[in-house]
Amino acid sequence: MKSPPSIALLLSALQRPASLQVLSMPDWDLLIRQARRADVLARIGENARFQGVWDALPAQPRRHLESAMKLAQRQHVELRHEVRAIARALEPVGEPAVLLKGAAYVQAGLAAARGRMVSDVDILVPRQRLGEVESALMMAGWVQTNRDVYDQRYYRQWMHELPPLRHIKRGSVLDVHHAILPPTARLKPDSALLLVESVAAGDDERIRVLSRPDMVLHSAAHLFHEGELQMGLRGLVDLDALLREFGADLDFWPALQLRAQRLDLEGPLYLALRYTRLLLQTPAPEGLETELQAAAQRRGAVMRPDLQDALFLRALRPDHATASDSWTPLARAILYLRGHWLRMPPALLGWHLLRKMFRSLLPERTTP
Repeated sequence: MKSPPSIALLLSALQRPASLQVLSMPDWDLLIRQARRADVLARIGENARFQGVWDALPAQPRRHLESAMKLAQRQHVELRHEVRAIARALEPVGEPAVLLKGAAYVQAGLAAARGRMVSDVDILVPRQRLGEVESALMMAGWVQTNRDVYDQRYYRQWMHELPPLRHIKRGSVLDVHHAILPPTARLKPDSALLLVESVAAGDDERIRVLSRPDMVLHSAAHLFHEGELQMGLRGLVDLDALLREFGADLDFWPALQLRAQRLDLEGPLYLALRYTRLLLQTPAPEGLETELQAAAQRRGAVMRPDLQDALFLRALRPDHATASDSWTPLARAILYLRGHWLRMPPALLGWHLLRKMFRSLLPERTTP
């Protein structure tokens, strides 16, 4: 099986901002289209500015980068406002807003926040407080927008989060998680362990983030249990930034490995280290990837390496014609099914996929 088309320009731009200085205009055209599709265009611009090469870039491509950077900056300002509002809403139930993913990176001021687009806010709360948390958020203006009976039952009975909430005035979207993987998933990290190790993101104790090892493990679990990988490269860029920043402290690596064992997440961490290394040359201690792979294989949690690479090295690319080959749709379809298989028992999976297929064949309802 031959390799899919090159994304070398994109990967080089993400790893080495200085490489942007020698690009031709056709190179820039390809880079901008792939980066926009992967949602990392602002990241490339912010890295160029951070590394001091911004002024050396041509004016025309710089306009595209600057537009994306301004959008990301505006999202960060709006995000901080939303996070404060969420923290206030949760005060009556005595629960902090424990942020996940992009919201956590921005609020904690991490390198992963540079140029990171953030369209919604994800929080983690104890499952036993879910009803109280939802009621408090509804009192503050966040409401359910999905009225489909099956979808509501599916989320509340089988998934690790409530159906998305939308604020009635601001239109902001909030995802309330009680776990980082569904209760029916084959891997079962204990959310109580994540919550007890959470840390304040700043001076306000009401706003918290996961510990550094847990932040990496959640990012890995989210990416490699997700069936839809159209934004997979952005997830890898997040992991690369987290691992480089946290990994500068040598004590981080043994803590990360021990935490992966404790949370049953050695398989996702192995995949994270493998594909950040292969695509972004992310450094990690020698032998760690091999140890994690062996642990995952003992659990039967990984595929044959050649098949695994053929699938992930396609699906993690931007969902763009210049980054795809004839095998890419099949790779994406297989990993989509894999994601569902990892999250659901066979009977539930079969029923869910049949229902989705049936619904896709029905004409879309329109509101009169």
